[in-house]
Amino acid sequence: MIMLRAMLGLFAAAACAADLPDVLKTVEGKPVTSAAEWEAVRRPEVLELFKTHVFGRNPVDRPSTLRFEPLEADKVMVDGKALRKRVNIRYSGPGGEGSIALTAFIPKAAVPAPAFVLICNRSSAANIDPERIEKSPFFPVEELVARGYAALAFHNGDVDPDSFDGFTNGVHGVFQPDPKVRTPDSWGTLAAWAWGASRVMDWIETEPLIDRTRVAVVGHSRGGKTALWCGANDTRYALTISNNSGCGGAKLNRMELPKSEGIARINKVFPHWFCDTFKKYGDNEAALPVDQHMLVALIAPRLAYVASASLDDWAGQPGEFRSCVLASPVWQLYGMKGLVGETFPAPDSPLQEGRVGYHLRTGKHDLALYDWQRYMDFADRQMPRP
Repeated sequence: MIMLRAMLGLFAAAACAADLPDVLKTVEGKPVTSAAEWEAVRRPEVLELFKTHVFGRNPVDRPSTLRFEPLEADKVMVDGKALRKRVNIRYSGPGGEGSIALTAFIPKAAVPAPAFVLICNRSSAANIDPERIEKSPFFPVEELVARGYAALAFHNGDVDPDSFDGFTNGVHGVFQPDPKVRTPDSWGTLAAWAWGASRVMDWIETEPLIDRTRVAVVGHSRGGKTALWCGANDTRYALTISNNSGCGGAKLNRMELPKSEGIARINKVFPHWFCDTFKKYGDNEAALPVDQHMLVALIAPRLAYVASASLDDWAGQPGEFRSCVLASPVWQLYGMKGLVGETFPAPDSPLQEGRVGYHLRTGKHDLALYDWQRYMDFADRQMPRP
């Protein structure tokens, strides 16, 4: 069944390829043939299109009020192998104050450690747990530390609650307390969560125990959509990882996958995730001036990784894979390999030779230990330590 679905997905990909926006052709129709043209013209165009039509635009980037306050004293943990730091990332605006509780486990080592930052969209008590009483594979601190990586996590709800209240709570209420000033391209909740991940990077830049040049941002499902948007905007992240992100993440909108979520459905169930303009493409995907391969391409020439699960038809696995294939020509502008392999892989057969990685894990919609192991393998290979 897996291989049959894979073949059907590739046929659908071929059918829709001619209708997809060309990532290497400007709005005016001019071909982009160099990395310089990509950076000066096409990349800014694509980023602006996603802000206007999909995620919205932020009213603020790094606020002048940003500050970092220890939540408690540092503590040696993980059988003496790591130092735990807990930090409150605080900020204020016209509507009051906000804060993000960050937990970091940093290996005790002679040199600064590379790191993974998890945008946690599940219970922080069960999946982050600073005391490591609840050890979840969703955030496998012990395994990350054993491989020499710092493990950082924050809960997305700290930045903005995952509920539709008219954008009055969370960071929206801090910086835009009057929802009446919102426009069709004002930022949604996914953009707010991505903004939070960038504030985590602000703290990392102050932490000498972490190598800020080798940091990955990771998200699962709605967190995977968030990670891609964060990586597209924040070039300080060396590696962006999308796990089972589906619609609004890595999955192509124009690919016909009947079991997969589409734009109309996602905006109906989660009206707060995207900007209001995105709603008009619910039954008219072909009118959208971007598709998700262009989101993956915004990460070039840095590292990108997309993962799917064999039982997760809702996320549209062939559409996630095909985005990686179609984004890869942008890496080629830099003389780099993007995704190496254009055939949808068998389960548990990761593709990791190029700057874009992909795997299809056997199993359901989840962020599993297998996924983390492959992400660390990819980082070891593509983000080597001095």
